[in-house]
Amino acid sequence: MELTADNVEQILKYCLFNQGEDTTIHKIGEGVHLKAGFHPGRLEEKTPDIKSMCGQLPATFLEGWSFLNACMTKDEVQWGEHSDVDNLLVIGIASGCIELLSPRELWQAMPGGMPYFKVVP
Repeated sequence: MELTADNVEQILKYCLFNQGEDTTIHKIGEGVHLKAGFHPGRLEEKTPDIKSMCGQLPATFLEGWSFLNACMTKDEVQWGEHSDVDNLLVIGIASGCIELLSPRELWQAMPGGMPYFKVVP
């Protein structure tokens, strides 16, 4: 699946709980500004698409790089804004496709006060 702001948003919305669904079992994703609980079945269904989109980030994200650099694909195309990166971060963390490299308390020491994360191969 192509890494675009629209595709990330569609997956994020699809994986959220619908009104009336049991939220007892859930997967949490916490980004810079957004924290959300996701339906585990729908999240698992979309994990291959999430993994595919994360794989379109620059190769430096396999080792870890700044949130601030995640607006561009490995082909140097801007796919979204930082709010879109936060959406990708949230679904990526919840699905296990992205891993934060430091706890939130240390982000203030990072450039721009933003986290570093890596894509899980």
